[in-house]
Amino acid sequence: MHGKLAAVGLVKSRNRTATNLETFLDDYFASLGVKAGTATAYGHTRRCLLDYFGGSKALRDIDAADADKWRTWLKTANVRDNDRDTISEATVARRVGVARQILKRAVTWKLSGENRFVGVEAGSQTNKARMFFVTRDMAAKVLDACPCAQRRLLFALSRYGGLRCPSEHVAMKWVDVDWEHSRIRVPSPKTEHHEGGDCRFIPMFPELRTHLQAAFNEAEPGTVYVINRYGSAGVNLRTQLLRIIHRAGLKPWPKVWQNLRASRQTELAERYPIHVVCQWIGNSRAIARDHYLQVTDAHFAQASAEPAKDQTHGNSAAHNPAQYTAVRAGIETYEQSSINLSRLVLPSDSTPHVTLPNTLLGAEGFEPSKT
Repeated sequence: MHGKLAAVGLVKSRNRTATNLETFLDDYFASLGVKAGTATAYGHTRRCLLDYFGGSKALRDIDAADADKWRTWLKTANVRDNDRDTISEATVARRVGVARQILKRAVTWKLSGENRFVGVEAGSQTNKARMFFVTRDMAAKVLDACPCAQRRLLFALSRYGGLRCPSEHVAMKWVDVDWEHSRIRVPSPKTEHHEGGDCRFIPMFPELRTHLQAAFNEAEPGTVYVINRYGSAGVNLRTQLLRIIHRAGLKPWPKVWQNLRASRQTELAERYPIHVVCQWIGNSRAIARDHYLQVTDAHFAQASAEPAKDQTHGNSAAHNPAQYTAVRAGIETYEQSSINLSRLVLPSDSTPHVTLPNTLLGAEGFEPSKT
């Protein structure tokens, strides 16, 4: 019956050729309206899907077992990513999350009846092993090794301003620098699609003012952008920073740019309320907790050097310091207010006390009657 209706154009035919994975991915990425960085991150997942399943694999032939096997393959196979032969568990979790989002579109487009990646365990996207705190001494050495004021400012804006590199650096203009009120407007291309997320304001920290002033003094009249020498998409800022770090005599740390931003947030969180710090850095408390805030060697050194506060009285220690303090305060109050009756001297005109008879009170009690 459905075939007869389809033959006369009343319904769509069910005899459609199954869409393969590569064709679907091409259509998906053609319709993807995201930033270039996000598209690149999604592209890693696309590559992994095609490497494992092959481009000719029909979408409807990918089942839940295949999706689970793909995740296992991500972790165990030599999936080369940047300069690493294998990817971390956090990266695997991100790839699974992106795969879910991609295959969800196939269901929306009615190319697949079910998203087989929904049941795949993603795991945590936090990779503590790649978190690194860049100390001020390290930052000073890198700044000394930078070849020009623009390079020093680029580094300082990440380490002491907490900016996202490179999107927020290259978007900043000199009109965003408020010298009079010591504030900087930071355009945020990553979050501009959220309401109120097109920019944020940060203080002009003392560590930034020197480098901003140096770059401003060197800028040609009419220069619009603060970072004007390294704003092109073809400049590999990561590779150039690695060279500068080597020149400074240091070993490159993981995620060279992001850990500068994370180091600054960790530093600021020790001095200011977390909601203020997150406003300056441009992230949420949850993201800060999972991906930015770190425990540093300085924390251990400070904790081990601080003497414990004395909570004892005499030779005995209190089991509960809070309880001991309250009890001790009560004892001192009693001792100060107690009266030694044996030494009490009565006035000369005083009379001895009189013992009242053992009588019952009347119905009116202690208060006098109103009559």
